[in-house]
Amino acid sequence: MKKEYIDYLKKYLAKDKFDEGMILLNKGISPQYIVGNVDFYGNIIKVDNRVLIPRFETELLVEKTIGYINKIFDSNIKILDIGTGSGCIAISLKKLIDCDVVACDISNDALNVAKSNALYHNVDIDFVNSDIFSNINCRFDVIISNPPYIGENEKIDDIVKNNEPSIALYASNNGLYFYDKILKECSHYLNNRFLICFEIGRLQGESVRKIANKYLGNDIMVSIEKDYSGNERYLFIYN
Repeated sequence: MKKEYIDYLKKYLAKDKFDEGMILLNKGISPQYIVGNVDFYGNIIKVDNRVLIPRFETELLVEKTIGYINKIFDSNIKILDIGTGSGCIAISLKKLIDCDVVACDISNDALNVAKSNALYHNVDIDFVNSDIFSNINCRFDVIISNPPYIGENEKIDDIVKNNEPSIALYASNNGLYFYDKILKECSHYLNNRFLICFEIGRLQGESVRKIANKYLGNDIMVSIEKDYSGNERYLFIYN
């Protein structure tokens, strides 16, 4: 058992629940699911096995996205969060900038968690059950997504594989399926001036850049940026 998992329970789980938590941990349950929530960008986000556990890398996606928004736009903007999961990205953006947010997910189970989190934080977000753009019918200034990007044959830790929903983890085409799908169709859902923000796998930057140029042309600006560990983790597209 990894010490970091035990330390997580010691830090976030009530003392009278610790022994019970250790039993669940020894059964292979993720510590975040045992606690029932995570601190994401200063917000308490409820999580269970219906949604992906928000990572600190995604906090940096939010931070970088806000930086780009402040540089590119100067008034209220409309944001689409694709594959919202727990709603952590949508809630953080809604609380921190002047925006209207639509958050979609193919999983109704995930949307129920996201709605609960939005209610807890008293933020107004329009949640839509949608397979990417299938039920989206308006245009946006910003599209943001942390889609599934693990290749179907890629090995991951057992505690992730055995706990978190596979629909939120894996993607075909070596993990590139959702980037291709989003970028192929996004021009129908973007305003003339736009920003697209992705979290990506650490080896996917150049592949996603090529997909962006394929569908959006060579005049767009593409920036591949690193996480705190020095891995390529984010890709921003704007004009």
